Amino acid sequence: MNFTIRKAKKEDMSRVLELINQLAVFEKEPDAVEVTLKDLENDGFKDNPAFICLVAEVEGLVQGTAIMFHRYSTWKGKILHLEDLVVDESMRGFGIGTALLDEVVKLGHSLGVRRINWEVLDWNTPAINLYEKKGAQVLRDWNVVHLGEQGIKDYISSL
Repeated sequence: MNFTIRKAKKEDMSRVLELINQLAVFEKEPDAVEVTLKDLENDGFKDNPAFICLVAEVEGLVQGTAIMFHRYSTWKGKILHLEDLVVDESMRGFGIGTALLDEVVKLGHSLGVRRINWEVLDWNTPAINLYEKKGAQVLRDWNVVHLGEQGIKDYISSL
């Protein structure tokens, strides 16, 4: 299968949002996506964008995406956080996900980051196997902590 990986354009964001929603269904969180097309267009394509987005294109249609952003580690310095990497369900198994991950790692290397971080669900064995095969270390003894929008409001009101 022929595909290309490129930096996303603003016009790609509607398809990227479809893929984000597809990922939410895959991760058993179909109602969790709150980001809008306007959010993606505004946040990703301003002078100081909130995220970097790559897309995989097959015959003119975006079939995969990787969304990442800069972070700073007090131990390592500059790092890159891969928020999501998703390939359309119908296109899985053709190497698109691996190619997107390869490009994320190349980008991180070109940016001089000392680490690339991402999360994976503990039941997503195919992804875990791929990441470990590529040399990533899956830290099973760390817990991810989220403080959501309502949690932030509750926290502030308790101060």
